[in-house]
Amino acid sequence: MKRARIADLSLLVVAMMWGSTFLIVQHAVRVLPPMAFNSVRFLGAALLLAFIITVFYRSQWKQISGKMLVHACLLGLFLFIGYAFQTAGLLYTTTSNTGFITGLSVVLVPFISYALLKHAISKFTWISALLAAAGLYLLTFTGSGIRLNQGDLLVLVCAIGFALHIGYTGIYAGRYPSLLLAALQMAVVGICSLIASVVTEHVGNTSDLVEKLTQPNVLWALAVSIGPTSAFAFWIQTVCQKYTTPSRVAIIYATEPVFAALTGILFAGERLTLIGGIGCLCILAGIMIAELKSAPQKVQ
Repeated sequence: MKRARIADLSLLVVAMMWGSTFLIVQHAVRVLPPMAFNSVRFLGAALLLAFIITVFYRSQWKQISGKMLVHACLLGLFLFIGYAFQTAGLLYTTTSNTGFITGLSVVLVPFISYALLKHAISKFTWISALLAAAGLYLLTFTGSGIRLNQGDLLVLVCAIGFALHIGYTGIYAGRYPSLLLAALQMAVVGICSLIASVVTEHVGNTSDLVEKLTQPNVLWALAVSIGPTSAFAFWIQTVCQKYTTPSRVAIIYATEPVFAALTGILFAGERLTLIGGIGCLCILAGIMIAELKSAPQKVQ
């Protein structure tokens, strides 16, 4: 019981770190383009985990197989989609919106599980999906007329990417060492981000890149992102899931958008309209209902 409480508290800290760092990353990507930022972040995280494996779990390197590499690439691709669109979306929308829309991935997971694992969808899942959709509408289409914020749309794609990642992780995670699989995924995300940066972004010459990388906002964001919110966060999640249930993990992670909104309000002076606030509550209610009431069963 004590280990379960420690695991839940650790996962809550992870959710808090993820939610509260939206604002830090938002400031950084205004200096260093999003894909370039992600390439440094995830290649750095992959190297950090590779170092840990080499020092403490060296035998895991021998367990790499062709099939594992293929599966790691697939998981890394979905993770790349999630982080790429999330980071890009931060350029055009608020940290509050980013946090709540990203949280929709928790609601999308049952539908992904139905497609991949043939899990039936309960009535509570349908209710949660409708609540989340209504909340997204209220949060996104506020103001004069019906206008879709470019950043909100990008973050919605990010939520789909994260949902696909969670769904496929449910298939592959039990087959391979978790730490090694996490390291390979982050390497894939870093490489994909580097390619995307070269193709779509202009970071200037070497001196320009060095100047951007050494700016305090960027250095601080990378320091937080490489270790605590990437390498260590995925490691903590892997260890903690030995002592708590997947449902509890999902419920705890549903607090991430709350921390994102609080950070935006407290430190960035962001404000939610009444309609936008109702939308956020609808999304959060949808997330909680999906995890508290959904009990997927295998389709016969």
